[in-house]
Amino acid sequence: MKFPITRLRRMRATATHRRMVRETSVSVDDLIYPLFAVHGKNLKNEISSMPGVYQLSVDNIVREAKEVSRLGIPAVILFGIPENKDEMGTEAYADKGIIQQAVRGIKDSVPELLVITDVCLCEYTSHGHCGVVKDGVVLNDETLELLAKEAVSHAKAGADIIAPSDMMDGRVSAIRSALDKEGFEHIPILSYAAKYSSAFYGPFREAAESTPQFGDRRSYQMDPANTREAMREVALDIEEGADMVMVKPALPYLDIIRQIKDRWDIPVAAYNVSGEYSMIKAAGRLGWIDESRAMMEVLTSIKRAGADIILTYFAKDAARILQEKNKP
Repeated sequence: MKFPITRLRRMRATATHRRMVRETSVSVDDLIYPLFAVHGKNLKNEISSMPGVYQLSVDNIVREAKEVSRLGIPAVILFGIPENKDEMGTEAYADKGIIQQAVRGIKDSVPELLVITDVCLCEYTSHGHCGVVKDGVVLNDETLELLAKEAVSHAKAGADIIAPSDMMDGRVSAIRSALDKEGFEHIPILSYAAKYSSAFYGPFREAAESTPQFGDRRSYQMDPANTREAMREVALDIEEGADMVMVKPALPYLDIIRQIKDRWDIPVAAYNVSGEYSMIKAAGRLGWIDESRAMMEVLTSIKRAGADIILTYFAKDAARILQEKNKP
């Protein structure tokens, strides 16, 4: 029916009208909070390009984990900055590596909080690439063994979910096989299945100190122009044993999230990455936008596109807003 019988504004008249018919809602249960762990004690180094986000020593990681849990956020994902880097990224799979220490600290103090660990080598290698490098080339198959070792070391430390982000071919299968062989068949894999070579990672590379020392990552991360390739990546990761798949970044790839959700009956995560976060923070500080409204609009758009899980540096801020909204 047409106007004047149909008036869509009727159900927009008040906040209660709008809330009653709202199609998409973000819940604190949807959120995962990223944390950056560094060696030392009582360290809290703010990342200049990511206001409100810090590199934290393990004691402060534990304090942060307690706050995250109090806010009702179900999980954190850990990224590590090692003391020393080498060509093989050996601290990534060392028993006393920074991630291994952080996992143990969180699980000892906040056992109910899920701990997800990013499995990659770029933070730990002297060259800043996500794998073994020979003659300037990142070697795929030689890297798989190291990624599997890293995943197992995280599981032994107490990680609840393993999240490989390297984009090497076959890494989900290699990690699944290694975990199962070591008795960790119950540990899920959250695969960065469609990880694009994006301009939106810049602030993260400052936070994780992982900028490549030569070249770039376009030979293993995905071309931003490609959709069908993303579907192939997801299909292969599911076939290899991924329990959840991720799209990274989120905002430029909402169409990819929707296509994955429509095609597969599997939990889909999206990473609201550092550049997306920093743009909103910068514009908010300049008074150009309402930061809180923009944040919630972005998170809602990611959820509306089909994401079941949102990794975001806004997780704590969003959780506070959601808690306030849900107060009786």
